Amino acid sequence: MPLNSINTNAGALIALQNLNTTNSELGVVQQRINTGKKVGTAKDNGAIWAMAKNQSATASSLNSVKDSLQRGQSTIDVALAAGDAITDLLGKMKEKVLAASDTSLNTASFNALQADFVSLRDQITKAATNAKFNGASVADSTTQKLSFLANTDGSQFTVNVQDLTLTGLGLSGTFTFTTAADAKTKLADLDKAIGTATNKLAALGTSSTGLDTHLTFVGKLQDSLEAGVGNLVDADLAKESAKLQSLQTKQQLGVQALSIANQSTSSILSLFR
Repeated sequence: MPLNSINTNAGALIALQNLNTTNSELGVVQQRINTGKKVGTAKDNGAIWAMAKNQSATASSLNSVKDSLQRGQSTIDVALAAGDAITDLLGKMKEKVLAASDTSLNTASFNALQADFVSLRDQITKAATNAKFNGASVADSTTQKLSFLANTDGSQFTVNVQDLTLTGLGLSGTFTFTTAADAKTKLADLDKAIGTATNKLAALGTSSTGLDTHLTFVGKLQDSLEAGVGNLVDADLAKESAKLQSLQTKQQLGVQALSIANQSTSSILSLFR
């Protein structure tokens, strides 16, 4: 038989305990809805929080990898643009040489062809030396290779430099002709230079494709990491919304139960009337 006491109201204490539990659960659900996360701090779940933080750091650091790879793409794109111009210049030089090999030309025409040839030759040097992006080039002999970030562990994606200068194409800075017969002998040199240039551009194209492929992979990897972190810490808002409704109803009932429990001791007064 329960004790009728005005000092201790066991029913009110139980109702209060249940109401406090409900309020605590309601606070957790409201925080999840406000933040969108079921694990927002280490207090919520230390192991999951630490795992999510580590993976988030990895995903964020991949931005640096993507930036580096994109710089590599731009560097190669600039070199390819210069290479296209250089192959066009070599073709025009071949036209001038072929025209100058005609022995029926007068001196003025020959000299004009020779001047045009020298101008085209010098443009090749300018195109190769100016093919830089952010101060780096894969089209001249200033370096043998360039390396770009490939992963968060510091591993590198290496691009071999393809020297498109006159020297790299097997020609000299003074490459020219002085007579019609001399001009004819330069045809073979130019054919070889054109072949060398196209092979070097093909190699750069292969490197560019490799960078594109790896950049796509890094982007997918980053997306997968971010999705994985979301699976660990994100709250299911539909579920939390349903739970919120339930807890709010439970809270109201708890308040009523506590009120009833508090009123129960007033019945003792009737014993003294």
